[in-house]
Amino acid sequence: MSEPSYILAAVGVAAGITWALRALPFAVLAPLQESRLLPYIGDRLGVGVMIILVIYTLEDLDLVSPSVSVPAAIALAVTIGLHLWRGNMVLSLLVGTLTHVVLASLWQA
Repeated sequence: MSEPSYILAAVGVAAGITWALRALPFAVLAPLQESRLLPYIGDRLGVGVMIILVIYTLEDLDLVSPSVSVPAAIALAVTIGLHLWRGNMVLSLLVGTLTHVVLASLWQA
């Protein structure tokens, strides 16, 4: 069995690390509240994430096979068109994903 002082020290170290990890984001973000960079990043982060998702999704597609490329192209067009029309990223992603799932399922049948 371990000694009580060793167990208390281990619990104290774990508690200290946990507290530090939870307090660190607040300490880092406090100086950024007056920054002009933060709103700029916040405005453009959503589009950047969508571009990364599109590249990641399309990089392994077999574009020669129509059963793969046609549903992906239609779903991509629906997603882009809906986002340009409504400007709602969540709606665009959900409808685009649903479009791809339905078309890919029907194309295989």
